[in-house]
Amino acid sequence: MESRDLVAIREQAETPSFVLHLGDLRRNAQILREVKEAAGCKILLALKGFANFRTFGLFQDVLDGACASSFNEARLGREEFGGEVGVFSPAYRDQDIEGLLGVADNIIFNSFAQLRRYRERILTHVRTVEIGLRINPEHSEGAVDIYNPCARFSRLGIPISQWDGDDLDGVTGLHFHTLCEQNSDALEATLAVVEAKWGDWLPKMSWVNFGGGHHITRGDYDRARLIRLIRNFRQRYDVDVYLEPGEAVALNAGVFVTQVVDLLYNERDIAILDCSAQCHLPDVLEMPYRPEIVGAGMPGEYAHSYLLGGQTCLAGDVFGEWSFPEPLKPGDRLIFTDMAHYTMVKTNTFNGINLPTIAHFEPKTQTLTPVRQFGYHDFHTRLG
Repeated sequence: MESRDLVAIREQAETPSFVLHLGDLRRNAQILREVKEAAGCKILLALKGFANFRTFGLFQDVLDGACASSFNEARLGREEFGGEVGVFSPAYRDQDIEGLLGVADNIIFNSFAQLRRYRERILTHVRTVEIGLRINPEHSEGAVDIYNPCARFSRLGIPISQWDGDDLDGVTGLHFHTLCEQNSDALEATLAVVEAKWGDWLPKMSWVNFGGGHHITRGDYDRARLIRLIRNFRQRYDVDVYLEPGEAVALNAGVFVTQVVDLLYNERDIAILDCSAQCHLPDVLEMPYRPEIVGAGMPGEYAHSYLLGGQTCLAGDVFGEWSFPEPLKPGDRLIFTDMAHYTMVKTNTFNGINLPTIAHFEPKTQTLTPVRQFGYHDFHTRLG
């Protein structure tokens, strides 16, 4: 994001607000288009990572559809994105399957028990809905267990020890997911394990879904390797290959704007912001991780260091510590970078804190347009 864009966003944005940079979203779309065309694969938008449907028009002629983890996400994909809609859930209820049969193109099961329970209903439905199974390669590439689908005791996917290769009637595809914000070398290592364990069954499939976590639009991502891996896999097994990026679609394509409300001192300088890590940036606490702030540095890097805290009563509602070249004062605006993916879909209204405004920034005209604002009604209606 160019510095002049950041200046314009800082001046125009309400606080707190998520601001999506339309130019950077277009850039990501073009990269995904090039990968898809070169590799001959299909790419679905993972709605769990990015679901701002007002920007879907930037991707609809690039991506093949959307993937979902619930009926609500699947319906959103069908109504707002179009194309194919794929669904995976650790477990489905009867009402989930009933709803999904009307909107999904494939339903991926997490166990043979669920496959057996719902197979006949799917295969005899008036709409053609394909069936897939999620496998667990038991090969970990992620460093943080909460985001590692192959961690020990994982509930996600069928390990080879539980695999029933004789009960695949109606199954046309396999799905695996091992990555989290990783490069294509991690996918290469995973594929070696998948092929070693499931090589006898891969030729019997019509498609294989490589899941998400591919940081395709990151500057140092080895896209040539990804393209080679997909093309070789397709050739070996004569299958369609799917990718499900969520983060890569919106990587580095949005910011979060907040402002300083008050300054405190308790053995160290503390700044209270008009937002909340708990409500607005929960990944900061869950991952946990330390996002970048424009113009700020590590503690002690600049002359003035502050612990940045949120507005809720949660004692741990703290973003972390940063340093600044100049002292902070009430009204100063701070910009957290790379805030378009995941964080936006996880916001909540704990303590009755308003959800942030959502805005779009058009770099061609240097204009910011609020597209969704929230208030008491949004808090009130979700509780009763």
